[in-house]
Amino acid sequence: MNEISRRDFLKLGGAGLVGLLLPPLNFHLTDPFAALQGRVTTRTVWMYDQPTLSGAQVKLCQRDLLLNITNTALSDDLNANNRIWYEIGQPNLTEGYVYSGNIQPVRTVLNPTPTRDIPEEGLLTEVTVPYTDAHEQPDKNSKVGYRIYYETTHWIKSVATNEAGEVWYQIVDDKWDKLYFVKAEHLRVLTAADVAPISADVPNKNKKILVQLEKQLVTAFEYDAPVFVASASTGGIFRVGTYTTPQGSFITYYKRPSRHMAAGDLAASGFDLPGVPWVQYITKSGISFHGTYWHNDFGRPRSHGCINLSSASAKWLYRWSTPEVPLKKDFVYGGLGTKVEIIL
Repeated sequence: MNEISRRDFLKLGGAGLVGLLLPPLNFHLTDPFAALQGRVTTRTVWMYDQPTLSGAQVKLCQRDLLLNITNTALSDDLNANNRIWYEIGQPNLTEGYVYSGNIQPVRTVLNPTPTRDIPEEGLLTEVTVPYTDAHEQPDKNSKVGYRIYYETTHWIKSVATNEAGEVWYQIVDDKWDKLYFVKAEHLRVLTAADVAPISADVPNKNKKILVQLEKQLVTAFEYDAPVFVASASTGGIFRVGTYTTPQGSFITYYKRPSRHMAAGDLAASGFDLPGVPWVQYITKSGISFHGTYWHNDFGRPRSHGCINLSSASAKWLYRWSTPEVPLKKDFVYGGLGTKVEIIL
């Protein structure tokens, strides 16, 4: 069994703390924190005067509040699974610190030139703003069906222009088979390069994904050498029960770039999550690798059994593994999948 060592982890994470934390960029910035914000992902989050829970509380932040991230900091709790905090404020003016686990790093990138030629099979898009509302009509005053979030993925089926001249994309809700409208400038149409296979020259038999539950790590191997590692969140303990990620041998037999995941009672640890990106199922019961936008607390168990990854990490693994999913396909089922080993 090829377990990833701490030395390998540090080597593969050579981009440093900032590289592991920030959302991927489609452009070069001299300052990695330029225009970077943090979206509060849970009902409330306290801001502290120091990067520690023992600090003084200075502000209560509500869900979806956007905070300006100016730097990162490490707490002094050496036993914490996640010691990363975000410094909040303006250049040369620190307002406080928030625990990173409940903050999604986001940017606002508008797409001013909408695509008007929508093929019958639709086009795959991703949200490039912190959040946007999906309406029942191409009108911001119409009823909202869902709020959708940064880096989530959605299939668009048509384009509409309203009386005000605003361009809206019609997206499909694949869980409930409903259609909603989202402002076109908030979605980026993905290209073949966005989903192009990684290491396609490496035979599938020489690829393997290892999930280490105690370390909460996912590692990709080529020829038994680690080529990618990411912190994960696997099955956790909730108020209503314990959810486990199964140990054993699996394959990535069913992949789809977007999925609305919903189950249970929202008041009792249920979930309703449209646009979950880069999904790779490994069991018939629905255990999968996928991107995560409802928390940023990787490194400790807190899922319903799936292997939560950042959206960037999930996308890399999705492109690297088999079967390949062509850009215009909404899923591929069966075929030759990549080996997955889940160990304690």
